[in-house]
Amino acid sequence: MNELQALISPRSIAILGASADLDKVNGRTLRFLQEKGYAGRIFPVNPKYETIAGLRCYPDIAALPEAPDLAVIAVPAAQVPAAVRGLVRRGGRAAVIFSSGFAEMGEAGRKLEREVVEVAHAGGLRLCGPNCLGLINAFDKVIATFGQFAEGATPPGPVGFVTQSGAFGTAIAALARRRALGLGYFINTGNECDVDFVQMMRAVLDDARIRVGAGYLEGVRDGAGLRALAGHALDLGKPLALTKVGRTAAGAKAAASHTGALAGADAVFDGVIRGLGITRARNEEHMLDIVEVLGACGLPAGRGLGIVTQSGGAGVLMADRAEEMGLQVAELAPQTRDALGKVIPGFGTTGNPVDVTGQFVANPQLLLDSVRIVIEDPQVDVGIVWLQLMDGHVEQLVKIFNEINKIVTKPWLVCWVAAPEAALAKLRAAGIAVLRGAEPAVDAVAALVRYAEARRNWLGDAPARAALQLPKPALPAAKGAVSSMEGQALLQSFGVPTAAAKLATSADEAVAATEALGYPVVLKIESPDILHKTEAKGVALNLGDESAVRSAYTALVANAKQYKADARIAGVLVQAMAQGDVELVIGLKRDPTFGPVVMVGLGGVLIEVFKDVVFRAAPVTEAEALRMLDEMKSKVILDGVRGRPPVDKKALARMISAVSCFGAAAGARLAELDLNPVLAGPKGVTAVDWLMVLD
Repeated sequence: MNELQALISPRSIAILGASADLDKVNGRTLRFLQEKGYAGRIFPVNPKYETIAGLRCYPDIAALPEAPDLAVIAVPAAQVPAAVRGLVRRGGRAAVIFSSGFAEMGEAGRKLEREVVEVAHAGGLRLCGPNCLGLINAFDKVIATFGQFAEGATPPGPVGFVTQSGAFGTAIAALARRRALGLGYFINTGNECDVDFVQMMRAVLDDARIRVGAGYLEGVRDGAGLRALAGHALDLGKPLALTKVGRTAAGAKAAASHTGALAGADAVFDGVIRGLGITRARNEEHMLDIVEVLGACGLPAGRGLGIVTQSGGAGVLMADRAEEMGLQVAELAPQTRDALGKVIPGFGTTGNPVDVTGQFVANPQLLLDSVRIVIEDPQVDVGIVWLQLMDGHVEQLVKIFNEINKIVTKPWLVCWVAAPEAALAKLRAAGIAVLRGAEPAVDAVAALVRYAEARRNWLGDAPARAALQLPKPALPAAKGAVSSMEGQALLQSFGVPTAAAKLATSADEAVAATEALGYPVVLKIESPDILHKTEAKGVALNLGDESAVRSAYTALVANAKQYKADARIAGVLVQAMAQGDVELVIGLKRDPTFGPVVMVGLGGVLIEVFKDVVFRAAPVTEAEALRMLDEMKSKVILDGVRGRPPVDKKALARMISAVSCFGAAAGARLAELDLNPVLAGPKGVTAVDWLMVLD
């Protein structure tokens, strides 16, 4: 049984502070429970009344005839600690705290909240809230809320919705109801003093009646928990769609590395959840589009999109959007086009998008046959049918779409612009997703395709994830920048290829190192106080003879002292020149939410200008690293441009995976790591510069 069963599916509910006025905040819960037909036992608690709404009202918790599974606490904040103590003594299992006046109000409120949590934890009592609207379990008619959403119909459905915001969450729930998207659960977590968003969503997804999870987030406290939740959801085959605010919030500020500078909270969040198969919605309408399609459609086998429309213009618009979203507007097979030619009027089009024109109104079989023929094409994995208005033909069209739904085996949806309300209601009742516009429809299909790919990847990568090696590295004891030679040894122990190097503390040693490595070489200043060597003119490239090496050594030391007079100079690093056609950066950053995250992007000195980077939570498999490369905007460069050969992407993926394993194994002491540049070419990859910073 789920550990939160008493909270979300209680067999009995006590209402502390219940009011005889069933329209007040502390009276609505009782009214809702009775109106919706909750079958469990209800215990109003208030010493002012003997009965409320036909039920015996108890003077205090101790007087209850049994320990309630769930208590709804609707008393002033100052009385909440005593109420929680009473529940613990009586053996209560869970509570929803409506009351405000806690952490959201400052230090005094935080102190009061800590007291409540300590008492509850000591007695094994789980808490939702405080400062929350509570929850609805529509399946079991548990209406433990005072929110206005419960004033309307709350039919059960396959969507579990958890929100950190009460008011905005209610607005989303109301929009979902207008779309006839049944919310099996509506839960507002409030201050999350105990049960947080992640725990609540996991409990909801564990209900076999839920097919898809939706959530509104303002922040994530438990990044590891969210990762575990996402993996659990992928294992269950239940998609997650989240709307998270705070896209522009800056994360790292005074970071030493490029990775740290680019690892803003939102960029990391986006990358991590994408790798975990969670769909991020831009806003509430986009989220509901995604939820509707994920809940109604099966999973497509690929990215091929087939479009059937009564408007050529709408078809072009959807085709443009599909390309932007990474979908493939399928090239229909000759036999498919021949079959379409036999049913579509001569002034229609048999290419994809397929324009059947408005003629299907006179000949309904035309639309049915066209959709069937298009979706059966081997290159088509998912279909969209577009139409508009048609107020006078609702019954006929609904019948056609129901017939299509019986015939086709691949996922498809309807995009009906300015659809009659009757049509929307009937299609959704039949389990057919119907969206409001061309771009929203394509965006929702893209989310469906990405989720299908993510789940296939997750299941396929399971053996490789289990085989990742994470031996604990012997990190230096001192904090701050790690010397280049120590850093190289640590990276190489995890299989990260780096350019051969030696440390020289004099010009003579630099010459000797060069002769051992072979000309030409690179010289770099080595100082824990100079992290970005190029800024200090601390790099000399392509040195081809002894004289050049000696001159460079002297110049680099002088430049370093001029750049920072008190800089500690350990010497000069002598490196063999490495070959590669493309410069990349691979890095690690300890994110406060998700822990170690790995980054890959276009490298060199302009990385922070172009910001073409992709993040994932570490560690990643080589297959996931390849998918990271595929997300880069500049990925075409890796395939070779202007006559250059393609880089060895498999070797690059191995390096990304190895770096990520190092980050995961190093743990909290590793603050940042930059490998920049990493030179990639057809014969392999090499890191030629690395910066490692420890806490």
